[in-house]
Amino acid sequence: MSYFNLITLCRDGATRPDLTLDVLLDLDGQVLVVDPEGGHWVRFVVTRVPVSPEKPHGLDYSLTLHGPDGERLVGFDNAHPVARQKRGEPQDHRHRLRTIRPYEYQDAATLLADFWETVDAVLRERGVIP
Repeated sequence: MSYFNLITLCRDGATRPDLTLDVLLDLDGQVLVVDPEGGHWVRFVVTRVPVSPEKPHGLDYSLTLHGPDGERLVGFDNAHPVARQKRGEPQDHRHRLRTIRPYEYQDAATLLADFWETVDAVLRERGVIP
């Protein structure tokens, strides 16, 4: 199977195409300001890669929220190993402030929804949005 035919697993174990994948891929390279003052911004880096044990979804992605000083406040990616994991075994995970936790990738739509939900929570905590 070509890695251009990405699939996701349904709860019943059947496979289906990820119909929202093109939306995620179209965000590649986008930088969006997300607050009225212009201090916080998000960045999307998303590319197709061959399916592998490290990248079973056929994606290399990094979705990040940055503060006014450029510090990463939120990140969802699969570019490096997560704590307590063997070196060289990247997996899906999320960064929230200084915490890193594994993330279970389901599909592009869920990834985007989870990312924006976390972005909104951090912006609220910082008093940037009501």
